[in-house]
Amino acid sequence: MHFTDSHAHVYSEQFKPDQDDMLNRAFEAGVQTILMPNIDHESIDAMLETEARFPQQCHAMMGLHPCHVTKNFERELYEVEDWLGKRPFAAVGECGIDLHWDKTTLGIQQEALRVQIELAKKHQLPLVLHTREAFRETTDLIEAGQDGTLRGVYHCFSGTVAEAEEAIRLGFLLGIGGVVTFKNGGLDKVLPGIALEHLLLETDCPYLAPMPHRGKRNEPAYLPLIARRIATLLGKTEAEVVEATTHNARQLFKL
Repeated sequence: MHFTDSHAHVYSEQFKPDQDDMLNRAFEAGVQTILMPNIDHESIDAMLETEARFPQQCHAMMGLHPCHVTKNFERELYEVEDWLGKRPFAAVGECGIDLHWDKTTLGIQQEALRVQIELAKKHQLPLVLHTREAFRETTDLIEAGQDGTLRGVYHCFSGTVAEAEEAIRLGFLLGIGGVVTFKNGGLDKVLPGIALEHLLLETDCPYLAPMPHRGKRNEPAYLPLIARRIATLLGKTEAEVVEATTHNARQLFKL
């Protein structure tokens, strides 16, 4: 089976001591494609170095993470725009709105997302959205910017049935990660009504490790645990989940 991890920070400092071993475990587990979201200007070098070392498996995105939108966000976005003009990337991201840590930056987070929506349309790239405690705020901007060409994924989706349906109506996929394995994650009540054509697999490593690794460092080799849980919830085989989600990723990211 060919698994695709649609959202993995495999270039993270947390993987510095054993990146090769970690990636080899992923490849051995069948994870042959890994999409890497950018954070800000400081993460670009490590991300691109990882892509250069594993060009067949690791694919870079370019964007500004909402938790890194500060008073100098315009300078960060100039760098994002510059990189998007210099070479190919799989997506614009990760971007979006995060109101978990700091609600006072909502205004500049909204402005940063508007800019990245326009960059995605300009470069004909999908958007990878971070929406922690901010589904409504993010989705309002997606709806305003949707001209029929905007596409992408709500990464780490853990919302309601109504939110899932709204994201799908806007032409976006749902990225499903380790939360689906959590006892009180809530996705057991949402996913049974969602068709596989709307889903992507992701780890968001090194964060959000699935059970039974919850609380430890996450890595792409754990992706089969997520696929198996989705298969159980949807009444499908693991192979069906893997085949569909890899197909969806290839279509979305033009791999």
